[in-house]
Amino acid sequence: MITFFTTPKPFRGHIDVIQRNAIESWKRIHPSAEVILFGDDEGAAEAARDLQIRHVPDVKRNEHGTKYLSPIFDLAQELAHNNCLCYINCDIILLSDFRVAAERVIALGGRFLMSGQRWDTDIAVPVDFSAFDWEATVRRQAIEANHQRPPQWIDYFAFSRGLYYKNTPPFVIGRPGWDNWLVWHARHSGARVVDATVMVQAIHQNHDYSYHPGGEAGVWQGEEAQQNYALLKDGRCFATMENATHRLTLNGLHSNYHHWVVMGKRKATAMRSAIWFGLLGLTRPLRHRIGLRERRGPAAPVAHK
Repeated sequence: MITFFTTPKPFRGHIDVIQRNAIESWKRIHPSAEVILFGDDEGAAEAARDLQIRHVPDVKRNEHGTKYLSPIFDLAQELAHNNCLCYINCDIILLSDFRVAAERVIALGGRFLMSGQRWDTDIAVPVDFSAFDWEATVRRQAIEANHQRPPQWIDYFAFSRGLYYKNTPPFVIGRPGWDNWLVWHARHSGARVVDATVMVQAIHQNHDYSYHPGGEAGVWQGEEAQQNYALLKDGRCFATMENATHRLTLNGLHSNYHHWVVMGKRKATAMRSAIWFGLLGLTRPLRHRIGLRERRGPAAPVAHK
């Protein structure tokens, strides 16, 4: 049915616990589910062996040792035994509702991307997958935490094989922006983009940012983050689940007409920014002569998570 693929952080301490929780949950989505783990991070080979999943240790990295997105996506599409693939961050637990949603979207045929918002939850210990009610327990924890992230926070991407093959810019993983580009590209290429938030409760297991030398600020604002942002071309290649062409609900698949409103607002903001900075350029000589200083105009779209 589906091939999951991901790349982990080092399997160490709490990160080890939540990554093993996540991978084990994916294996239980379907009897034919396949999982491919990319990267030679600490403990990855042992985790792959313990969890009985495929391990591809060699991954292209930049000068800082951060993994590139494109080679992982390309090789996954070459290796996968299934025509539906899902890149998913290695801290996301999936429940059986994911299978129901994916089967509905796959049955429609054609090129597609299915994704959705996540629920942040504190999970500190291994999930007891042998318990008959493990799903209910995890779901209850997420509901009690009641922290669903907004539409730009996207952590899983189920898509038809070939949608991202040999066409992904040099984003690095673990920094912002690439997830929003994946949604934009699916829309731009004419694929069906399905927001499955209502159907799928994707559970993000909270963690700290100790894996990055600069901590949380380094992840979101560092040099690599800025390089990723630049690939979004001033927001022109940026999309969120608000831009989905369809929404999947218990009653089936429905067109998402709201995305036209979102696109209109974004274009209006970009136009206001262009006009503002154009006027600043035209009036700069006069303002300098009379001693006026520039004020900031409307902000251009920025990819936040």
